[in-house]
Amino acid sequence: MSQAPLTKTAAKKKALDYHRLPKPGKLSVESSKPCSTQADLSLAYTPGVAQPVLEIAKNPRRAYDYTNKGNLIAVITDGTAILGLGNLGPLASKPVMEGKAVLFKQFAGIDVFDIEVSAKTPQEFIKVVEAIAPTFGGINLEDIAAPHCFEIEAALRKSLDIPVFHDDQHGTAVIICAGLINALYVQGKTLETAKIVCLGAGAAGIASMNLLVAMGAKKGNILFVDSKGVVHKDRTDLNTFKKAFARKTKLRTLAEAMNGADVFVGVSGANLVSPAMVKSMADKPVVFALANPNPEILPEKAKAVRSDLIMATGRSDYPNQVNNVLGFPFIFRGALDARAKEITQAMLIAAVVALAELARERVPASVLKAYNLNKLKFGPDYILPKPFDPRLLERVPPAVAKAAKKAPAKRR
Repeated sequence: MSQAPLTKTAAKKKALDYHRLPKPGKLSVESSKPCSTQADLSLAYTPGVAQPVLEIAKNPRRAYDYTNKGNLIAVITDGTAILGLGNLGPLASKPVMEGKAVLFKQFAGIDVFDIEVSAKTPQEFIKVVEAIAPTFGGINLEDIAAPHCFEIEAALRKSLDIPVFHDDQHGTAVIICAGLINALYVQGKTLETAKIVCLGAGAAGIASMNLLVAMGAKKGNILFVDSKGVVHKDRTDLNTFKKAFARKTKLRTLAEAMNGADVFVGVSGANLVSPAMVKSMADKPVVFALANPNPEILPEKAKAVRSDLIMATGRSDYPNQVNNVLGFPFIFRGALDARAKEITQAMLIAAVVALAELARERVPASVLKAYNLNKLKFGPDYILPKPFDPRLLERVPPAVAKAAKKAPAKRR
């Protein structure tokens, strides 16, 4: 028998107790080497530590042999776009960054230091990250508001010789693309011909549409809609990233854009899509309403007007959750294993393909047990693997690493 849902007060207390007890926070640092005798101590610190220091000074690549650099990621933020909560500052973002670190460790065995940076400008933030980069094998940027996130990522990718990855952009894009490819397949449609509307022209929306175009979607079939309406060529308020997708069109509103569309991708806010908008879409539509915690339209409202649609949200209490945990741990695992200097578009596409293919395979009993399900089969309610599928670690990192190794000049 299922348990009754918690009241708001009880849920709040449970969340706060989880983070506070039995000791504050979700992370701790553990030693990976013995240090219980004088002999151990002399190896862990002085005089033994001098030997790897000298080796690394002679050849910096030896840091991967003698330190944790090759399995250590920095999860870094300025707290300007905290997970559905907005700009609450770097300190308030720390629980989210610790949570991200837990997911890296849980799903891909990657160690993380979470770093919350107080920076007044993108340039200040960039300088901080550049200064601490030698410690790490990769940088995961998180919860940084657009358009600064684009500037920050571009500058760091150019200046650093380790992978730099903005998960809110590229992690989200990978999962959206994998889910959308499968949803279109089930609906008997193709990415090349699909008419796509994207509500939200920030980091996630721009990156997702760019990756879809790289995988075969036609830019001329994509309509962006932001808080001021359709992104069209007559607008004078567009930043560089929106201009790249501006269309010559007479359409101005979300309702007009969705009429006849095959796909809706929402990365914006709650309750912005009406049942009438969904009803106006083409036959067998795909609706990804990904605003969290409340989607652009609830699945029950969308399905009440369209029995032929495939629906995905960002929530775990509905089928087809678009969850970044399917991406970033395994993408970084593959990048670290290949000692890649950067995470390329080819590596992202490899992750998309691996995820999409895995969802079409038979689901093992261990996954059904983890989710208390009797059956799970590729189709309208299962277009993406479940996060606790052990095959993710077997499939996605090797695919990413293989893509990295095809560009040897980009490796250490």
